Amino acid sequence: MPRPAGAGAGGAGAGVHPASQAPRDGRVTRGPSMPDWRRVRRAGRGRWKAVLILLLVAFVGFGVYLDQNMTRVQALPADSQTSSSGTNYLIVGSDSREGLSAEDEERLATGDAAGQRTDTIMLLHTGSSGSVLVSIPRDSYLPIPGKGSNKVNAAFAFGGPELLVETVEGATGLRIDHYVEVGFGGFVGAVDAVGGVDMCVPRAIDDPKAGLDIQAGCQELDGTTALGYVRTRATPGSDFDRVRRQREFLSALLGKATSPLTLINPFRMVPLASAVTGTITVDDSDHIWNLAGLAWGMKGVSGGDGVQTTVPIGGSAGGSNLRWDRTRAQALFGALQNDQAPPESSFGP
Repeated sequence: MPRPAGAGAGGAGAGVHPASQAPRDGRVTRGPSMPDWRRVRRAGRGRWKAVLILLLVAFVGFGVYLDQNMTRVQALPADSQTSSSGTNYLIVGSDSREGLSAEDEERLATGDAAGQRTDTIMLLHTGSSGSVLVSIPRDSYLPIPGKGSNKVNAAFAFGGPELLVETVEGATGLRIDHYVEVGFGGFVGAVDAVGGVDMCVPRAIDDPKAGLDIQAGCQELDGTTALGYVRTRATPGSDFDRVRRQREFLSALLGKATSPLTLINPFRMVPLASAVTGTITVDDSDHIWNLAGLAWGMKGVSGGDGVQTTVPIGGSAGGSNLRWDRTRAQALFGALQNDQAPPESSFGP
């Protein structure tokens, strides 16, 4: 029979058995195989590490950017003689209209008054005794260094943040470690950035001066409504009601701002951080991590583990001036000075 094409001595072709072409030196050859999954896993881990590093660098870079954009002033007296345990933050809500257009002023019902005063003064103490948030009514009649006695918010008008801090330190005996001041624009921007804040309003309030017309009941407040809510005094308790609302709202706002749903959502976190750091004023020694400490302390208050109160009031000092109950005030601030939980009998008003 005819031999197949390519067959024969020295011939190579399709009829040659594969075994005859195997290496003669003992090596084992392999054909095509599945991918090495260990290499795939290692490559995947490497990519995730790279992504995490990029996110970390972006986070740190954003933090540095925010820190550099905060407005700083000399607020803490360099020659302060007071000392206390724990950490004390002085939180000031000013009626500054800086950055607001004429349309904004009309929309927010802020007016166009010149100068700068304080609508809100609060002291936050954090330490081993927990968080204690104390409202200082702006009509508190206190000694102001070099200016005699006057309402505490007059200290801010006379000498800005530094004189206000000196006045509060002298009245409370507490050393103020950090200063945070927020204007109208920053407050509204922060509320809107977190998507509004839920509050239960005990009674309807209609106050054209504050641009507020709100019904009773639980509801979500946007920035404009919230600003009117914390500014109005058109309730039976006047300023005492107002400082209570301010404490409750600030606690709720910072509670939502530090919630996981906000922290992991860049569409809320970035506008919130930008709104706050772009419109607040801090002491020239303060940084972004000090604000994080403030938020953490306020979270303790909003979580129900801390204390919210007002400086105890003993009566009128003439006109709208408020005189502190010195015995109870000393018990309140004396406990905080030693980083101890204040007795309930010292709670105001």
